[in-house]
Amino acid sequence: MSEEQGREAEKPLVNDTPVDAEREAKLKAAAEARAARTAAKEKAEASAAETVPELPKAPSPKQPELDKLAALIKQEIAESAVEDFYLNELNGDMPILIINNRYWREVAKLLKEHEELKFNYLRNVSGVDYETHMEVVYHLLSLDSKREAAMKLRTDRDAASVFSATPVWATANWNEREIYDLLGVDFPGHPDMRRIMMPDDWVGHPLRKDYEPIDPEV
Repeated sequence: MSEEQGREAEKPLVNDTPVDAEREAKLKAAAEARAARTAAKEKAEASAAETVPELPKAPSPKQPELDKLAALIKQEIAESAVEDFYLNELNGDMPILIINNRYWREVAKLLKEHEELKFNYLRNVSGVDYETHMEVVYHLLSLDSKREAAMKLRTDRDAASVFSATPVWATANWNEREIYDLLGVDFPGHPDMRRIMMPDDWVGHPLRKDYEPIDPEV
């Protein structure tokens, strides 16, 4: 062997097999360690979920307020004046009462004039088409106590009608007209029951779910 050939033989090989095997072993060990840590974490989380019972939800501080309001209406107006009542958890536990439309005029007056309630501000009136029935919601606020509540009135779709609250809260005027115009709910006792957005000769009520526009592209 020549001297030059000897020097070439002494150089380390780039792809030396023992070096590659050691690197692969380290990579494999690292991957196994990561997998073990992940499995241990998942096992710990699953064990914690099984051992820690879900705590019961604390009663809402507004529940007594709701119960008292429902009881007062039943006592002052009629037992059947309140069809149902509950707290709206999605809206800060706001008290919601479903009022029998037959008693709505008396209930509205009580809500505003009762010394303890004093719901003297009507914040908003909204209408909803549930396809099986129509619903009108009156959102009330007491400017004195800052208490809020919502009254729901349900009515048939074919002859939708809810007694007007305008004689009690003047701010209901245009809101009820808008609901009449767009959803077709009549409000007996309203001082000016006519359309407010659509022309007087417009056919149908655009926010009803079964409404079919004359021109679907408009």
